[in-house]
Amino acid sequence: MRLFDLSGQTAFVTGAGSGIGQAIAIGLAEAGANIACFDLPDIRSMQDTVRGIEGHGRKALVLEGSVTRADDLAKAVARTEQELGELSLAVNSAGIANAQPAEDLELSRWQQMLDVNLTGVMLSCQAQARVMLPRGRGSIINIASMSGLIVNRGLLQAHYNTSKAGVIHLSKSLAMEWAHRGLRVNSISPGYTATPMNTRPEVADQVKIFEDTTPLGRMAGVEEMVGPAIFLSSKAASFCTGVDLVVDGGFVCW
Repeated sequence: MRLFDLSGQTAFVTGAGSGIGQAIAIGLAEAGANIACFDLPDIRSMQDTVRGIEGHGRKALVLEGSVTRADDLAKAVARTEQELGELSLAVNSAGIANAQPAEDLELSRWQQMLDVNLTGVMLSCQAQARVMLPRGRGSIINIASMSGLIVNRGLLQAHYNTSKAGVIHLSKSLAMEWAHRGLRVNSISPGYTATPMNTRPEVADQVKIFEDTTPLGRMAGVEEMVGPAIFLSSKAASFCTGVDLVVDGGFVCW
């Protein structure tokens, strides 16, 4: 359908080397976009991302750097425009997760979580907006989490929850600043999703609980975040900005 067609567009995806970011990068390519794939150096699974993008007949550009460094992002956006064309779409998926009781949480661990998950999103949005705003068009999607809306039972992750709540409100704030300049900003809040984060040691034994407490009775696959990302990136969502699209299998209803 033409409403969802992204042909001829250039997308910049952070965290494209694995998990939700990887799935969305490949999905945007299937919808027609060429993809700049940004992630930390030496992400081996980035090869799978590139193969998936090229398998849909689209161009893939691999860019290495950290979302915590503004210079890395600025250089990556500039190279994207030089090699793929004008940037019009972005999905910021880079993030980390870990768990620790709040009373024992080291300041350095708290700061790292906020640096990557929240400041990293802000720096990414700034770099992307600086080329989109002068053209008066574009879409930015930030990957948040239902953990920014609720507190997960049994997971001691106040720092993670706080970072994702920040992503949701940051996205709304940027959406309101930039709405009159033609740039839409939205967020997606996934529920429990089968990513490497949700198979890390401290949560692997809780997968059954994740499934049982989700009304649909299972975790999401990463591919189930692709449709929402294509929608929010496309003409179909041309009147959507400041939206937090919750994709959680009904979890927050209970």
